[in-house]
Amino acid sequence: MNKETLLAAVVALVVGLLGGYLVFSISGSKNPAPAGGMAGGGAPMVNYEERIAQTVKVVAQDPKNLQAWVQLGNDYFDTNQPQKAIEAYGKALELKPNDPNILTDQAIMYRAVGWFDKAVTNLEAAMKVDPKHVQSLFNLGIIYMEDLKQPAKAVEYWKRYLDLDPASPNAQRVRMMMEQAQQVQPSSSAPGPMFR
Repeated sequence: MNKETLLAAVVALVVGLLGGYLVFSISGSKNPAPAGGMAGGGAPMVNYEERIAQTVKVVAQDPKNLQAWVQLGNDYFDTNQPQKAIEAYGKALELKPNDPNILTDQAIMYRAVGWFDKAVTNLEAAMKVDPKHVQSLFNLGIIYMEDLKQPAKAVEYWKRYLDLDPASPNAQRVRMMMEQAQQVQPSSSAPGPMFR
């Protein structure tokens, strides 16, 4: 196995792990699911269809219900319905335009549909609202590394991330990604596959 193949395999592994981490950490930050049956790991099972239907009724009756719009966006996010999540987060942002968490969640959904410029715009807006919003820095690095193929730009964001969060378990991942980004030569090829 040559160096390039090994490097590509390591990058793919780290990206896959990060995608899983993003899904896990975003899903874990959402409102807790209603009590119900227990899945194999002891986590409550969520009936997303039912919860989405109920939340749609709530926002139809009360279109200014910020929490309901965010919950609807989160549920669409968690059920891999990015376009609907983008719309629900958009309604939430109409009510609270400067929420870095909503901006970041919507940015991740923009990325899922391939709208990288909109994702970057949202994440930069989140950073203006809260310059210490590490989730935005982390995700900006991912987009610049994986989608826009600009590893030097990714490293810039990840260095800022590490300035704010040098000791967390995620900081070690960021250091590994930075090291790999610094070894990768920029390419002019089309964006690679998306990872969540």
